[in-house]
Amino acid sequence: MTHHPGLLRTAPLRGETTSSLICRIASRYGMEAKVLRSCWQWRNYPPGHDGGGARADAEVLLNAAGRQFLAVLCGVEEGVLARALPSWGQEDAKLSAGKNGVPAAAWRTGGTVAGPVAFGCRLCTARRTGTAVRVVQYAPRWERVCVRHGRWLLDADADQPLEYLDVRGVPEVAAAQRRWAKVARRAARAGVEPERVFALAHAVVARWWEQALSWEREVIWPRRLHQVAGGNAGTELERWRIVGRDAVVFPEVVAVADALLDPAMAELAWTDSGAGRPRPLPADGAFCRRLGERVGRGWLGPLAATDYGGPLTSWMGAVIRLRRGAGGPPGYGNDPWWLRQEHQTASMAAQLRVLSKERSAPGSGTTWRSAVPAEQRALITSLVNDAEEQLTQLRGAQYGKTADAAQQLLGNLGHAATLIEQAVRETAAAALAAGMALEDLARWVRLLADVLAEALAAHRNGRPGKER
Repeated sequence: MTHHPGLLRTAPLRGETTSSLICRIASRYGMEAKVLRSCWQWRNYPPGHDGGGARADAEVLLNAAGRQFLAVLCGVEEGVLARALPSWGQEDAKLSAGKNGVPAAAWRTGGTVAGPVAFGCRLCTARRTGTAVRVVQYAPRWERVCVRHGRWLLDADADQPLEYLDVRGVPEVAAAQRRWAKVARRAARAGVEPERVFALAHAVVARWWEQALSWEREVIWPRRLHQVAGGNAGTELERWRIVGRDAVVFPEVVAVADALLDPAMAELAWTDSGAGRPRPLPADGAFCRRLGERVGRGWLGPLAATDYGGPLTSWMGAVIRLRRGAGGPPGYGNDPWWLRQEHQTASMAAQLRVLSKERSAPGSGTTWRSAVPAEQRALITSLVNDAEEQLTQLRGAQYGKTADAAQQLLGNLGHAATLIEQAVRETAAAALAAGMALEDLARWVRLLADVLAEALAAHRNGRPGKER
């Protein structure tokens, strides 16, 4: 096959996906992308969404002949493409050199090739290329703000139409991106990969985000969310809470990352633990109180301190164990920056898939998440996590003096039992409100129906802020 140089030079953009570049080349020649892609032999089919439709984060791996052909089409040297396209040098077992040097290609999803994929800013693309076309680029989540145009660039792997959120009305988001460079340098000096610090801080703040529906004093995030939603999230609040989360919480993520890298904050956690005289972490501890102040919420300390079982308490526990020279519980390490799988944050794409399945279910209230308000679900999750943390602390507790062991066992077990009882009542109340029969609920919790009804009535009347 003889390849002729492209008539129109098309330079790659930094971090662009190879698939995005091919689409831009086709656009310059006035043809559909699938027509241009027919110049390669494909080993598989393009990835799509569950409901149909092509994925914007679809990526392309090329063999040597395929890369050479693309360079000819672009009118750009292969070395330039290699520096700009993260997927350029990656090979695939299905892609040999190709028979007789035939260009070959294979589809992948961008996230499996070189990390998170986001939409590029079309206005910046127009400045660079003269055409405001869609561009898809690899971009970590701390580089999602186009400061020039005030846009938060969204993940490209989700099945939703938006490419960006307008953050011109929330300048603290762009300011946080500028601060992150300093935090990343601080992490590097501490010998920690900035990516790990960001992931842990994001998990901490995303957990707060889920709990914030029940925080009456939280006013910052609702204001930001309505702003990025165009002024008012309206009846699509649950969807906007998914789409807008990363942009809305970004300033707090950077603040928490900076705080966790601060040796003075680690010292506060050590002091709260009793230092040389171990004690349970208090609800009014100095560490969480100071952390709340650093994210602009002086009232947050007790809520963060009593959120047992979350990534923040895991970080504190690891820091304290390192200072004491003690080993971690079985199955856990002492690396403060290790993010447990259960603490990893669900992506926008994953959350939107769940929301779509809930809304497409036949009939009203056929799924738990669609029938129970998000605020009530968050409360149940918090109670269960807190009870789990109390029980986790009992690993290895049956040692030492009898009085000490008995005190810790009974104290933690009693607290866990109280939390579980609260979770049972809250779950039963939610199920009853969703239309479940009282008799069924009574059978599942092993109580008489009238006893359960009385307990739920007392629970409803005694719940603060829940007048009905």
